[in-house]
Amino acid sequence: MTALLVVILLVVIIGVAVVVMRQRAANGQRLDDAKADARRWVERLGGQVLNLTGTNDAAKQALADAGERYNAAGSQMEQARTTEQCRLVTQTAQEGLYYVRAARTAMGLDPGPDLPDLNGQSRAGKVDGDRRVEVEGHEYEASAQPGTGTPHYYPGGYVAGRPVPQGWYSEPWWKPALVAGAWGIGAGLLFNAMFSGMHSIPYAAGGWDAGGGWDGGYDGGGFDGGQGFGDFGGDQGQQAGWDGGDQGGGDQGSGDWGGGDQGGWDGGGDWGGGDWGGGGDWGGGGGDNW
Repeated sequence: MTALLVVILLVVIIGVAVVVMRQRAANGQRLDDAKADARRWVERLGGQVLNLTGTNDAAKQALADAGERYNAAGSQMEQARTTEQCRLVTQTAQEGLYYVRAARTAMGLDPGPDLPDLNGQSRAGKVDGDRRVEVEGHEYEASAQPGTGTPHYYPGGYVAGRPVPQGWYSEPWWKPALVAGAWGIGAGLLFNAMFSGMHSIPYAAGGWDAGGGWDGGYDGGGFDGGQGFGDFGGDQGQQAGWDGGDQGGGDQGSGDWGGGDQGGWDGGGDWGGGDWGGGGDWGGGGGDNW
């Protein structure tokens, strides 16, 4: 009887060991795949950043933003140890491609394939025209197109829990919210003045609710003012437990990547796994070879 128990115990131990080894092998394979995917996106972003040269202020600013995210993604890639961290590297690189797309648009080039919704862009809406407002003695502009007065692009999404529409702006007025993690006292006035009545923005039919959303607008359409979906440079790293340094003022988690100041990078999404014209490169020369 004792011998039988020993045999059963050995079988159980061997079975558990086999399961553990298979799980480790599977985890290792997933990590290798995630690293390969992240490197591919970083390389694609680098190909555009290094091959494109801005021909106007809007394109130069957008490429500068893309370059910051390229540097950040490279720093993160060197320190990625988990699939979640690799996923965030991919997001950073893909967000940089949003800015590349904006730069190409500003220069009259083909922007390339559409990008997926990375941060609630579809819910945040888009600026559908030109608007100039004055709030507390300061003038702001917004436009659907780049221009001399609106050289700063934002791809749309959530900043400190609030939706910021995709568009071109006179200044990056959303950045203080990235730094502080909360909107200032005058944010409601600015949002109401700039976006109220824009039919392409779901929440603009209502008004800013300082308690967490937009009265009668986005709150009624499903916007959760307290949601932690993340923002481009906000709290996306908390789940991975790392900190990319000062990535545009956002808190990237409780860990430490030691990345230093990467100049304001943000998260990203997925380009759909396509190939940009041979070898995974976006093109050479002026960056317009697809």
